[in-house]
Amino acid sequence: MSILTDAAIAVLLGAAFGAGVWTLLALVPRWGAVPLGRRIAPYIRDVTDPAGTTLHDGAVDPGAALAGGARAAWLRLRASVTRALGGGDSVARRLQQAGRDPDVAAFRGRQLGWAIGAAAAGGALTVALALAGRFTGAAVLLPVVAGAAGAIGCDLLLTARARARTARIAEELPTMLEFLALCLAAGEGILDSIRRVSAVGAGELTLELRRAVIEVGTGASLGEALTALARRVDVAAVSRAIDQLVAAIDRGAPLAQTLEAQAVDAREEAKRTLIEQAGRREIGMLVPLVFGLLPLSVIFAVFPGIVMLRIGL
Repeated sequence: MSILTDAAIAVLLGAAFGAGVWTLLALVPRWGAVPLGRRIAPYIRDVTDPAGTTLHDGAVDPGAALAGGARAAWLRLRASVTRALGGGDSVARRLQQAGRDPDVAAFRGRQLGWAIGAAAAGGALTVALALAGRFTGAAVLLPVVAGAAGAIGCDLLLTARARARTARIAEELPTMLEFLALCLAAGEGILDSIRRVSAVGAGELTLELRRAVIEVGTGASLGEALTALARRVDVAAVSRAIDQLVAAIDRGAPLAQTLEAQAVDAREEAKRTLIEQAGRREIGMLVPLVFGLLPLSVIFAVFPGIVMLRIGL
């Protein structure tokens, strides 16, 4: 065996040995009854030990200390990655559009986890190539490329989820406005109408309306709750409709007519968006036609003539 094969076997055996030792240490039982101090400590941890790594009698719990140190190291690494990559405002905006908590540090930690997992998979593939005798110089870059691909893939997945959710919200907006206008025309107030629509409806925009109703129930004003909804969703049509609705509420304008007009505008915008998408799809459909079917048709038309000329007929 070559040196590379020996190194690959050593890495594989070392990783297996480390995983086995860690599993055995995790399964070691704790002997003896739980002391009284250990039973009372969770209720006074804010005074005695906020980190939860020290026992009541002053002894240090190795498992808790190890877990606390690993967590602190992970948080420091995550903060370093967040500072290095930057773009916190863009990430927070996409997280809100995707319906998630706008915690940039948590997303960077998840992105770092994706990168580490992909790099580990790339390293395993490199070891497998070395064991199979197909190792080349370019295989050394495989873990780095896989780690970068994992980090980029996590970011692209967030972008795709944000776009899909905003598209669903834009599609649900006209129907939601029409339902609100119908409830207002039936004699209900604006808050009761929003509560009714959020209770019977289904979809992403309905969930946001339910959250706004909960915020109103906890003390926020209706205008503040709707403004926060528009800020979270960050869809142009929703922001425009909510701005007009809040202005109508403040000025005492008729809400039913306002919502009906907004529903008509939303329908027209949806039609324009659909026409634009159809135009882009039509151009996309020309790609296989021009680069696939057309050359094949030319080959079918020209090739028999070339064959006839070669055989002299």
